[in-house]
Amino acid sequence: MAALIPDAVAASAPRLDEAPRLDEARRLVVKIGSALLVGPDGLRGDWLRGLCDDVAAWRARGCDVVLVSSGSIALGRRVLGLPGGALPLEQAQAAAAVGQIRLARAYEEALAPHGVVTAQVLLTLEDSADRRRYLNSRATMQTLLGLGVVPIVNENDTVATDEIRFGDNDRLAAQIAVTCGADQLLLLSDVDGLYTANPKTDPTALHLPLIAAITPQIEAMGGDPVSGLSKGGMKTKLMAARTAVAGGCAMAIAEGSVLRPLSAVAAGARTSWFLPEADPQLARKRWIAAMKPKGTVIVDAGAALALGRGKSLLPAGVTGIEGSFGRGDPVAITGPGGQRMATGLIRYTAAEARLIAGHHSAEIEAILGYSGRAALVHRDDMVL
Repeated sequence: MAALIPDAVAASAPRLDEAPRLDEARRLVVKIGSALLVGPDGLRGDWLRGLCDDVAAWRARGCDVVLVSSGSIALGRRVLGLPGGALPLEQAQAAAAVGQIRLARAYEEALAPHGVVTAQVLLTLEDSADRRRYLNSRATMQTLLGLGVVPIVNENDTVATDEIRFGDNDRLAAQIAVTCGADQLLLLSDVDGLYTANPKTDPTALHLPLIAAITPQIEAMGGDPVSGLSKGGMKTKLMAARTAVAGGCAMAIAEGSVLRPLSAVAAGARTSWFLPEADPQLARKRWIAAMKPKGTVIVDAGAALALGRGKSLLPAGVTGIEGSFGRGDPVAITGPGGQRMATGLIRYTAAEARLIAGHHSAEIEAILGYSGRAALVHRDDMVL
């Protein structure tokens, strides 16, 4: 096959045995396209139950699972009797409001027999662009996953406008994968991967099972959406892949119409895998390390010792705050002798940090007037 693939692609093609295994994922984000979930007669209940059977099986293996699901507008427009095709923004928002509650209930009912608790998380592009809201989203997702919950994520189409929307759930899924530190992202769609050309119009198109780098030649293979329900095409999937792999997350594109789509991919169904550039945690640490600190947090010897052991920075160990910074900004952390120890994303403003410095976490609410986070800088947001 390599001889028929463009030289620029074949030259860097990795071995197939380097492909990730879906059944070995530690934290998996699955994106579900509207065309899979909603058919001409409404919600595809059998397919949804099969998907949730798989989700429960992956959870039983100890894998955290996040579902990024399209379908709210497609469901809502049926209830409201709206026509097919593109809708005016206000009608799309109304359809999303009606469909979202049905979508969330459908997932809840399909996962409940397995003893799996679900949560609804609605986001807009601003939630990832604004650092404070990004950290809020990340903390919420980490807490939900730590409690064994399966978050059901969707773009908040009820309030999103063209200026702030992700535009498709492929990109949203990639952003969620990076936000929650997933090691694998699976895009379930109506195509079984990336081809050298559109296989629906070019019979010579070849399937690419493994992509090591997203080159200009790879990007040129993207096409347009083929489904009347979905907004994303191969171009948006390649955009999602670029975001995911840069964040250390392997990404796969697979045809998802079978009743147990995760099991099918794990069993070897045709799939295109994009290899990650680094481990997700390492990629995040590199991102933090590259930031320019906007202030300094000075800690005592006890806190310095705890940081060296991989602990989070608590307010009790802080002896001084320098500079002006907001919540989520990068700060330098220095020891009692002035030595630079770490860079981290702080969870409080400079004014708040000065107020709670030297105090125990249990005193934060009394000092600030609200129940804040126990750590000033969490270990996951810190690079030593």
